Amino acid sequence: MLPHATTSPPANPWLSWEYVQRNWHDLLTALGQHTSLTVQAVLVALVIALPLAALAHLRPRLAGPVLGTTGVLYTIPSLALFGLLAPYTGIGRTTVLIGLVTYALLVLVRNILVGLQGVDEDVRDAARGLGYGRARMLLQVELPNALPSIVAGVRLATVTTVALVTVGVVVGYGGLGQLMFRGFRSRYHAEIMTATILCLLLALAFDLVLYLLGRALTPWSRTVRDG
Repeated sequence: MLPHATTSPPANPWLSWEYVQRNWHDLLTALGQHTSLTVQAVLVALVIALPLAALAHLRPRLAGPVLGTTGVLYTIPSLALFGLLAPYTGIGRTTVLIGLVTYALLVLVRNILVGLQGVDEDVRDAARGLGYGRARMLLQVELPNALPSIVAGVRLATVTTVALVTVGVVVGYGGLGQLMFRGFRSRYHAEIMTATILCLLLALAFDLVLYLLGRALTPWSRTVRDG
């Protein structure tokens, strides 16, 4: 009786270290593009969202139109938005960046406004008693007290933006989405899975960094929770 032939298990088509070794330069380039787009989009959106939310807070009649406008922009499908922007802003980074900023605005404006509106009225009364004007109260009392809500909004907007960057592949600038698209076209499962895992890890890394930053910026909130 002949001995059984020993065969090695088939290679996993979805996970391949060999693919990573052979394409590490492409992976790093796509990851760097993905990271820079995310950071830039969230920072630009935050710069726009802060004065919008502050205006809506100081002028409550404007809260509805501001939230309504950002809400309408958020409902536009990403593929359609990039397609509408491309004829005017061209193919590439600018088009993707405008779209990402547009989608991040609703999350940021809403969270900032909720944080400002949620400041304890007793804190405001104490500030008025100390002679704080409206602008000084906003900058030195309300915004610092709204930081937990603002940080939560930035975390949500950042994670959402990491996912949306991949859609930028439709205008030729999608970071890790470029590799996913290339993998789908060539049916190379390892390329799709590697890019997907890197995208998830990037989102987790951003969220962890922002969580730690939020704890560092709001030490009083930890004291309240511990108490």
